[in-house]
Amino acid sequence: MTEKTPLFELQASIPVSATAEQIYAVVSDLPRSGEWSPECQGGEWISGTPGAVGAVFRGENLRAESVVAWAPLVRGTWHTEARVIAAEPGRTFRWMMLSHAGADQESIWGFDIEPADGGCVLVHHFRMGKATAGIHKIVADLDEAARRRFIEEWTAKLEQDLDATLKRIKDVIERP
Repeated sequence: MTEKTPLFELQASIPVSATAEQIYAVVSDLPRSGEWSPECQGGEWISGTPGAVGAVFRGENLRAESVVAWAPLVRGTWHTEARVIAAEPGRTFRWMMLSHAGADQESIWGFDIEPADGGCVLVHHFRMGKATAGIHKIVADLDEAARRRFIEEWTAKLEQDLDATLKRIKDVIERP
């Protein structure tokens, strides 16, 4: 199951009553992610020009015990690093998750902003081509049925996270 490519490929969208530039200013400011991410509590830029292609962001994350509770996931607080791979103001912002050794992984999160009547449509997407080192570690001791169950439940969790993130961003941007 974990050899499937892509392992995950999801997206969700929401209309936002704001300009593309206003939306981009929020979604490209990863230290503010604690305002809208279900797990990322914020963090800091650790190299490069903040928000520019090549910049590296170190995120602080918090995962509840209830998230796919039966699986051997990292719980509580943990840190991740990601490198910005696309930064086109008013259009797209994407980042690639790095391994603990700092290597590129086929785990890419992003936002696209599309013009629409009364504002824009914000699209949030996630794609994992090959399974990351973290996924391999999670499923290492699971049999094939449990691996399949994990992928199904993790996909549902990711879908919920994309939707929740979009709703929170919309609230942050449209709040008077």
